[in-house]
Amino acid sequence: MSFASPLFLWYFMPAVLAVLLIAPRGWRNGVVAVASLLFYASGAGGTTLLLLVCIAVNYLVAPALEPDEWDLGRARKRWMLIGVITLNVSILFVWKYAGFLTEQAAVLAGWFGLETPVVELALPIGISFYTFHHISYVVDIYRGERRALRDPVSFVTYISMFPQLVAGPIVRYHEIADQLPQRRTHRLDDIAAGLPRFALGLTKKVVVADSLAPVAAACFATPADEMTFAVAWLGAITYTLQLYFDFSGYSDMAIGLGRMLGFRLPENFARPYSSVTVTEFWRRWHMSLSRWFRDYVYIPLGGNRGGKRKTYRNLWIIFLLTGIWHGANWTFVVWGLFHGALLVAERAMGWDRAPGGAAAAIGRRVLTMLLVTAGWVVFRAPDLSSALSVLANMLLPDLAGLTYDVESALSNQRLLILVLAATVFLLPGRSVTGPYLESARTRPAAVLRVAVVTAGLCYAAILVATGTFSPFLYYQF
Repeated sequence: MSFASPLFLWYFMPAVLAVLLIAPRGWRNGVVAVASLLFYASGAGGTTLLLLVCIAVNYLVAPALEPDEWDLGRARKRWMLIGVITLNVSILFVWKYAGFLTEQAAVLAGWFGLETPVVELALPIGISFYTFHHISYVVDIYRGERRALRDPVSFVTYISMFPQLVAGPIVRYHEIADQLPQRRTHRLDDIAAGLPRFALGLTKKVVVADSLAPVAAACFATPADEMTFAVAWLGAITYTLQLYFDFSGYSDMAIGLGRMLGFRLPENFARPYSSVTVTEFWRRWHMSLSRWFRDYVYIPLGGNRGGKRKTYRNLWIIFLLTGIWHGANWTFVVWGLFHGALLVAERAMGWDRAPGGAAAAIGRRVLTMLLVTAGWVVFRAPDLSSALSVLANMLLPDLAGLTYDVESALSNQRLLILVLAATVFLLPGRSVTGPYLESARTRPAAVLRVAVVTAGLCYAAILVATGTFSPFLYYQF
C-alpha cells in the first residue's frame, strides 16, 4: 500500500484517524501498532514474519543492556550488544546483498569455466530502515540515553509506525522515546497541523515527481550509441529533480501523518539544492540518515578527534557504507565513494566552510550542484557503463538534440512542470516550506496552508484517482 494510492487515501488513513480519535488514551498505541502491521503486511506479504522476528529479538534483549539492570557486568552487556547488532546487520546483509554477491561470484567463476548458484531473495520492504531503527534502539539503551520499553505495544509502535516504516525518516530511539508512553495526548489540532504537511508531500510526489519520471526514464533508457549531449543533460537534471520531489515528498507525507497520529518525527530535508558545499548538502539531504551514521558509526570510529588521516578515513568509511546501504549494485558503491572523496577534498582544502562574498557563494553553489547532479547520474544508472555513457555525453557538446523517445516523453505539460520544478535550484536555503506550513502562525502561512490543502491536495487526489501515480523511489531501498 502506498500513501499515494486510492486505498490509502480514501479508506485506510481516514479509518485509522477516526478510530484513533474515539479510542481511549491507553489504546492509541495499540491502534497505531495494529494499523502499521496491517499496512506493512499489505505490501510485504510473507516477509512480515521477518519484521516480527526482528521486533521480538530486539525487544527481549534490550532490557538486559540497560547499565543499571541485570548484574551481568559491562563486558557481557557489550558482547550482548555486539551480538544483537550483528544479528540485525546479518539479516539485512543476507536479504539485501546475498543475490548481488552470489551473482558477482558466478561471474568470477565463469571466467574459469565454472558455474556457481545465484541466490534470489525477495527484498523485504523497508528492511534498511527498520534495521537501523532496531540498532538505534539497542545502542541508545546500552549507552543509558533512554530506558528500554517494557510495554511490547509501545515498542511495536516505534519500530513499525507506518508513516516512517518503509522509507523513513530514520527515527533514532532517543528522539521519540518520550512520545511513546500511553499518556500521549492526541487532538484534532494534531490532524489540522499535519494535514497541510501531508498535502504538500502528496502534491510534490504526484504532481511533480511522477510527471518527471517518464522523461528521466526515457533519457536513461537511451542506448549508448544514441545518447546525445541534450539527452544526457535532460536526464541528469530531470532525475535530480524527480528524486528530490519524490523523496522529500514522501518525508513530508510521513511527518504530516506522524503529526496526525500524535507524533513529532524529525525533519529529513532542508532545501539541499541551495547548498554551497557538498558538506552542507549532506547536512540538508536525507538528514536522518546522516545523523544516524554520525551517532552510531562516525563518532564511535573516532569522528574528527584523531587527526586528519583518521578523520578522512572515517569519512570514506561512512560514505562507502552510505552507498552500500542504498542498494546492492556497483553504482551505489561508486556513488558513495564519490561523495566520500568530495567531502575529504573539501575538508583537506578548507572548502567545507561557507565562502565569503556573494560571487564566491554563487560559484560554489553552482559547482556543488554540478557535482551532486553528476553523482545522481551514477546513482540512477542501471550499471557503471551506462553511467559513464551519460557522463561522457554531458562533457561532449553536440547538435544532435533529443531522440524520438525522449521527445515523446517530454510533453508540453511535463516541460512546464520541469521548468517550475527547476526553480528549486534558485531558492534560498533559509526558509523550508514543510516546517513553515506546519508551525508558522502568520497570515501568509495560513493562506499557503489553505492553498495546499484545497488546490494541491484536490488536484493530487484527482491524479491518484486516475491511476497516474507510481511507487516511491526509496521503496526499493
